[in-house]
Amino acid sequence: MLKHCYLLFIFISCKSLVNKHNDIEKSTDTLFLWHHKDFDKDSIHGISLDKWYNENNKSSNNKIIVATIDSQIDLNHEDLQSQIWTNKKEIPNNGIDDDNNSFIDDVNGWNFIGVGNNNIQAFSNFEFVRFIKKNKVFFQGRDSLKYINTPLYREYKRALKKYESEYNYYTEYLKAEGILISAYYPAKDTLKYYFPKEDYTTKQLDSLYQIHKTNDKTFVERVNENDTSREFPDLIFYMKMIKRLSFTIEQMENSSKHKDSIVKKLLNFDYDDRIRIKNHHLEKGYGNNSLNSHEKLKRHNTEVSSIIIANRNNNKGVKGFHNNIQVMPLTISPFGDEHDKDIANAIYYAVDNGAKVINMSFSKEFSLNQEIVTTALQYAEDKNVLVIHTSGNASSNIDLTPFYPSDFNYVNSTEIVNNLITVGSISKRNDETMVTPYSNYGKNNVDIFAPGEDIYIALPDNKYDYDSGTSLAAPMVSGTAALIWLYYPNLTVQEVKNIILESGVTIDKMVIKPGTENEMVHFSELCKTGKILNTYNAMKMAEEVSKRKIRN
Repeated sequence: MLKHCYLLFIFISCKSLVNKHNDIEKSTDTLFLWHHKDFDKDSIHGISLDKWYNENNKSSNNKIIVATIDSQIDLNHEDLQSQIWTNKKEIPNNGIDDDNNSFIDDVNGWNFIGVGNNNIQAFSNFEFVRFIKKNKVFFQGRDSLKYINTPLYREYKRALKKYESEYNYYTEYLKAEGILISAYYPAKDTLKYYFPKEDYTTKQLDSLYQIHKTNDKTFVERVNENDTSREFPDLIFYMKMIKRLSFTIEQMENSSKHKDSIVKKLLNFDYDDRIRIKNHHLEKGYGNNSLNSHEKLKRHNTEVSSIIIANRNNNKGVKGFHNNIQVMPLTISPFGDEHDKDIANAIYYAVDNGAKVINMSFSKEFSLNQEIVTTALQYAEDKNVLVIHTSGNASSNIDLTPFYPSDFNYVNSTEIVNNLITVGSISKRNDETMVTPYSNYGKNNVDIFAPGEDIYIALPDNKYDYDSGTSLAAPMVSGTAALIWLYYPNLTVQEVKNIILESGVTIDKMVIKPGTENEMVHFSELCKTGKILNTYNAMKMAEEVSKRKIRN
């Protein structure tokens, strides 16, 4: 979850903080696929995938499936189309569960938040809202005192605090944005007297405001006082604020509608986000097979998957890790937080249908049913499947602030499974700002860092761009794990995990701790290994371990 923008800018739809450092020309060689580069050759802490390809002359006829438990995906994207997993046991669109796995027509994967035959549950409660709804009965009745000082009570109080923070933020956001939207057209019409061509600049508006102003309140003060003044200087002031960030009325209206949905659905205790999902009460088989029906909900998985499987030979867009890697898209992510039941069932589906690697580029701060996800992770471990998880984008220490899914039991501080890798994000910068400012971190609960800023990715409708986030760091590790198993299939899940972590490049330097302006810490304090991913090293180590096993 992205950290909120500073309150002063709540009146405008803030750009994702993960794009904060996108000030480099997009077409430069140092930016395009920088995450594939090598530090010794290019002075960039990429994963050295190019170096491995330059030296490797061996081919592999194996196939590896990486399940992406994520949003929907653009199945028809030119750079992904031939790389999507196909369930050969299923006859397409015959309305029959041909392979008897409880999922009808699951030709390319499954949508666990599917509605009807071709729709999706786009909005979902935040998990802390669901947590409060479920547990408030214990803390509001006459027996509430016996729950005080229990782990459940502490988690409940944390959920209440989170709810209050989020609710206040979004309602204030809506109020502020509403003031600007309602003032836009009156301000636009009034200013035509001075600027008939409407070609005014922020500087001109500020000069005009200084001449006519009757007070000098900040915008935050106006919002707090619900000041919707329509006097001439106020209209200048509002237009100046809009102009300063180059926002259009359409963008503000769309942003306001989205935030209104957050308040009325994601933060609404009375909103039932499961009622429309067909047979959601079933243990499995609920949802539908529609993986690309929602225009706004298929971007994220398209980005993530392109890092892993984008065609390397078509001279278009992105280059993935290998053309023998396929992605199995499993949809669980709406606008809001994922349900633990969906996470667990997606893990079971992935394992039972042949995935060797599971990429989970999502996270949430609460887990209502962590035990069922834990059981699914243990099932994956027993079946020799590696799970890769993003650390999250809240600039938080996840040793202290829980983020789920996790291989860590926050109640008794124990590790639950040994087949999960949690990944933080670095940039291409080599100085003290190399750790991306939004990345979560943790000496115990983040295993390794990987490139996650200014990453060139595929977007729906055959488009490409740069994006940032720990969501893009995780598939760097997933792609590496898949590449290892393509060439060295005799390795166990624990061996692949250890190879990835041990072969990373040690960063021996002081860096700025995420979420701070200039607090310096040693890189080794931010993750368990003190390392960043290096695919070249991992492949070399995998070769050695594999040969040793064969000899023995």
